[in-house]
Amino acid sequence: MEAAPMGLKCSFKIFVLTESELIGRLKKKDRAAFKTIADTWQDMVYNTAIGILQNAEDAEDVTQETFIQVFESVSTFKGESKFSTWLYRITVSKAMDHIRKKKRKKRFAFIQSLYGKEDKPVIDPPDFFHPGVSMENKENAAVLFKAMKQLPPNQNTAFVLNKVEGLSYLEIADILKITDSAVDALLHRAKANLKRILKDYYNTLNNK
Repeated sequence: MEAAPMGLKCSFKIFVLTESELIGRLKKKDRAAFKTIADTWQDMVYNTAIGILQNAEDAEDVTQETFIQVFESVSTFKGESKFSTWLYRITVSKAMDHIRKKKRKKRFAFIQSLYGKEDKPVIDPPDFFHPGVSMENKENAAVLFKAMKQLPPNQNTAFVLNKVEGLSYLEIADILKITDSAVDALLHRAKANLKRILKDYYNTLNNK
């Protein structure tokens, strides 16, 4: 191979697609663009799902369902909000659907058991660990997440988006399609309920 002439430098340009360019390509069903988007956002989607569902298998299902919908319905994304907001919205919707489906399965399994069926209600695995929590906070986080699971779904979702995902009231309002004041009310009720639940939990521990 001949060496490059003296005084000439070989240069290589690396082209990185912007978010809008990736979305544009995804709208044309470009699978490479889809892979890049999935690789970029899958941790955010999974962490949000597991924060709401507190079950790794369910969170994996919701993550997969979320990106399937992204691929199928990206043409509906008009850019009126941030892409991440649209993605959060789909994730939350899929997680809420999953909760409703599990509740129906549990009720159906319970009804079957009343009629002598061997099927038992689905029980979530007891060990839950959020990947965003450091090991030294694992025990305290486990107690908090267990308490969060007792919150109404809308309060739990708002709390996860704010305290776990670190989103602002404005961002949460955009995702949930509610007002800032409604977000504030949800979080206020969530904190009050968590305070009561945790107080009862620690009182029970101290009385043992």
